Amino acid sequence: MDAIPDLDDCRRAQRTLAERVHRTPVFSSRTLGEIAGGEVWLKAELFQRTGSFKVRGAINRVAAMGAAERAAGVVSASAGNHAQAAAYACAQAGIDVLVFMPSGASAAKVAATRAYGASVDLESRDGAQALARMAELARESGRTILHPFDDPHVIAGQGTVGLEIAEQVAAPAAVLVPASGGGLVSGVAVAIRALHPDCRVIAVAPAASATLAAGRGPARPAAPGRPRGATIADALTAPAVGALCARVCERHVDEVVHVTEDELAAAVRLLYSRAKLACEAGAAAGVAALLAGAVSAAQGPAVAVVSGGNITPAAAAAILAGEA
Repeated sequence: MDAIPDLDDCRRAQRTLAERVHRTPVFSSRTLGEIAGGEVWLKAELFQRTGSFKVRGAINRVAAMGAAERAAGVVSASAGNHAQAAAYACAQAGIDVLVFMPSGASAAKVAATRAYGASVDLESRDGAQALARMAELARESGRTILHPFDDPHVIAGQGTVGLEIAEQVAAPAAVLVPASGGGLVSGVAVAIRALHPDCRVIAVAPAASATLAAGRGPARPAAPGRPRGATIADALTAPAVGALCARVCERHVDEVVHVTEDELAAAVRLLYSRAKLACEAGAAAGVAALLAGAVSAAQGPAVAVVSGGNITPAAAAAILAGEA
C-alpha cells in the first residue's frame, strides 16, 4: 500500500471487513435539522463491534500482517477504544497482544480490553508515554505494532465509514468527524473526497485537547507545546495528530472546528434525549459543532459521525444531570 491511502485501499478494506464488522445505520434527526438549518443525518458507529469505529482499522491492519508478524505477537497503545479493538481483532486471528494504556484510562475500557483477551500494561503516565513504550517494546521484542491511528491500513479501514456514508446518504454536503489522532477523519476524508468532491469534510475536536489547529483551509497540527486540558471526551486525547494522518488531513480535510466542554455535554444530552443514542462525549463532537452553530446544514445534507458508545453509566449520568 502507498504511504497515503486512496479510494482503492478503502474499497479493499471494505472487502476485507465484509462479514467481520457491522454496516452501521444512519438516522435522520429533525431536531438537529431545525437547529442546523437543513437535513442532518447521524452515522451510528456506536453500534459497531467493540462499541466504536476503531475495530475497522484494527481488523484491516491485522489482516495485512504476514505469518511472521503474527507469530511475533502484537503491541499497541490506547486510552481505550482502540485498545478494545486491537484486543478483539487479535483474538479473532489468534494473535497474542499487549496493550499499553495510560494509568488514568477508564477502568471500564481496561476491563473490556482484558475481557477480549489482551494483556494490559497500565504503567504509562499518559498517552504519549504509552505510544513511546509501544515503539520501544516493538524494537526490543520484535512484536508487530498495531498503531491506533498512524498507519495506512488503519486509515483505510476507518475509510470504510466514509464509503458507507456515500452509499447511505444522497449527495452529502458536509461530513463532520470527531478528530484526535486523526485516523478516522483521514480515512473518511479519503473516501468522501473521491466519491463526493464537493462535500466538505470537517474535523471536530475538543478545544481542551485539540491536535489540529482550528480554521478553514489545509488542516495542520496544533502548535507544538500547546497547553492541553482535561476533557470529558476521553476518546479524543491523543498526544498529537499522527504524521501520516496530518498529511492526509492537509490534503483532504476542508475545515477544523473546536468545541467546548459545555457544547460536548449539550450534544450528548441531545443525542440521548431526542435521538435515543447513548454515546460517549467524544463521539458527539460533530453534533456539538452543529448545535453551536459552527457548521450549518443550509447548503445540503450534513452527516455527523457518532463514533462510539463506550461510556460508563456514572459518566453518562453526570453529563445528563449537568454535573460533568
